Amino acid sequence: MNIIEEKLNDNSEISANSKQLEILKKNFPDCFDKNGNFIVSKMEEIVTGNGLELSKESYSLNWLGKSYARLLANENPRTQLKEDKEHNNLEENKNSQNILIKGDNLEVLKHLKNGYENQIKMIYIDPPYNTGGDGFVYNDDRKFGMEELSGLAGVSLEEAKRILAFTASKSNSHSAWLTFMYPRLYIARELLKDDGVIFISIDDNEASQLKLLCDEVFGEENFVAQLPTVMNLKGNNDEFGFAGTHEYTFVFAKQKEKCELFEFSISDDELEDWLEDESGFYKQGANLKATGGNAPREKRPNLYFPIFIDSEDNVYVTEDDFEPTNFIGKLTTLYPITNDIEMSWRWSKDKFRNEPSNIIVSRNGTIGIYKKQRPALGDMPSKKPKTIFYKPEYSSGNGTAQVKDLFGEKVFSNPKPLELLNDLIEIGLQDNEIVLDFFAGSGTTAHSVIEMNRDAKNRKFITVQLPELIDSKKNKIAYDFAKNILGKKEPTIFEITKERITRASKKIKEEISKDITKDINDYDLGFKIFETTPLLENPLDKMDKFDDSTSKLFDPTTLTEDDFNALLTTWKVHDGMKLTHELQEITFKEYKGYYGDKKIYFVHSGFSTEDLKEFIKKLDDDKSFEPNKLLLFGYTFESKYQREISEALASYTNKKSIEIDMIVRY
Repeated sequence: MNIIEEKLNDNSEISANSKQLEILKKNFPDCFDKNGNFIVSKMEEIVTGNGLELSKESYSLNWLGKSYARLLANENPRTQLKEDKEHNNLEENKNSQNILIKGDNLEVLKHLKNGYENQIKMIYIDPPYNTGGDGFVYNDDRKFGMEELSGLAGVSLEEAKRILAFTASKSNSHSAWLTFMYPRLYIARELLKDDGVIFISIDDNEASQLKLLCDEVFGEENFVAQLPTVMNLKGNNDEFGFAGTHEYTFVFAKQKEKCELFEFSISDDELEDWLEDESGFYKQGANLKATGGNAPREKRPNLYFPIFIDSEDNVYVTEDDFEPTNFIGKLTTLYPITNDIEMSWRWSKDKFRNEPSNIIVSRNGTIGIYKKQRPALGDMPSKKPKTIFYKPEYSSGNGTAQVKDLFGEKVFSNPKPLELLNDLIEIGLQDNEIVLDFFAGSGTTAHSVIEMNRDAKNRKFITVQLPELIDSKKNKIAYDFAKNILGKKEPTIFEITKERITRASKKIKEEISKDITKDINDYDLGFKIFETTPLLENPLDKMDKFDDSTSKLFDPTTLTEDDFNALLTTWKVHDGMKLTHELQEITFKEYKGYYGDKKIYFVHSGFSTEDLKEFIKKLDDDKSFEPNKLLLFGYTFESKYQREISEALASYTNKKSIEIDMIVRY
């Protein structure tokens, strides 16, 4: 058996296009020659062979730093993830599937990519608007030399110099904002399920840039809506020329043809507009006579035929297009003809036969047939959201009042109101699905999920917030609250986020507990906390090969339980497990391993031959123990035991005939 060496945070081979090229080579190897050069004509053959045409016109959004932004999107994380075990083991949190993560959201997204790729149904973000007064500046602690960046990003030395200049200057230009947003949106798309959707709040300042950026990241064909969202009906009279009342909510799908958006439930008053038959609620929908460019008979000849309607409004179609022999009263014949032009029906003959209960016959002046519009949500009617997003409850002042209600004072400026997030979640999220918000702010998204789960649903949230220091002068109330009430020496916005979710959960728990018809154990009102931490620092990080001669450079006794906690949390997510997946502790002779999702982790020092024997025995005897990967921490695991395990697994056929890959990580 070969020992595979792996270095998780190695970015030496990463460039602005490296991962994209890797995908192309994996899926289209015939498009590359023996020297690794891309053969354009081969790809053209594949595309045109499927009936697609090559676009003869295109445009793209370019800015200083775009290549650098693509490099950032491809880089591996430069941090680890650590679990807050004290918080997570509290009774209200230990079984929760909700997550709050402290850290730079770009780093967090990169960690989440492996464990949550194609797993997120909905994303909502309220990113910095870059108004000049919202405090946005581009911060970047990555250190590149000019020549290094030129090679990695594939740009000239002059452009590399200009990029390094603006990344070091805390710029708030459009280019800086786009460089900040691109890698975050790029990875966000990878996290979305194929039927997933993203909602993004923004104002006029970056709206046009955001639309073009999302067209590029998500695909222009996956644009769903740009919703003017009224947040201040009275208007902001401080703005030039017009009193501003709204911002925007951009909506993009991962794959529009697969995306399912849901509708609003309706009020009792609105229910009066609906009728009811034996199949449930309905109201008059679209005319079954087709309209539009594809409606003429010559384009859809199979959908041009006569419909017969008797005096009792029974509808008939026949195979030979002759009148039916059995009907009631007088028979009327109807063709899909509009203004003397032969058109087509929306339905086929089979559909007319199979769904008579979904047809409305109208005799209002002239006879016509219409589809019955049925509810989209269960048995109750619903309504499609309108493109002007407005409710009085969307007022930004309402969001402030809700935070003040929890804290007793205004600890956060301009938080999004709960009602706005409630409505977006109703549109975008189903039961047992996850919503991700990687600009958590005051924590409105998390609060909304907990609030909406009162209906016994099990929606889940993942929210991310940077531990950004609170300016004691600009927001003295929040600073004093975090310092004096929460006891934080260096108050950050993260502490406000965490406290809001905690207080909202407590309040909702108290309210549910008063209802004797509800069991509080049916509700997930807790949340787990994780945070990004720096990588372990030791001299071996800079080495390409590791053996016993170099192991003396690293002292494993310097590692704390927190270090191992971070290591295991980071590894399990990298290996495709959820953050909330609990690893099972397994003790062999005296050595402790960690097992989950058919992977066994050996991270501590102290492994012995006796432990190896117990490991082999467990492979044979324990039906529930079926690892297909054994992962060792190379810094603490002596190479002689690495070889001994490798040889044992290669020479010994366990009773279950399990094939186990052995990976040594650094």
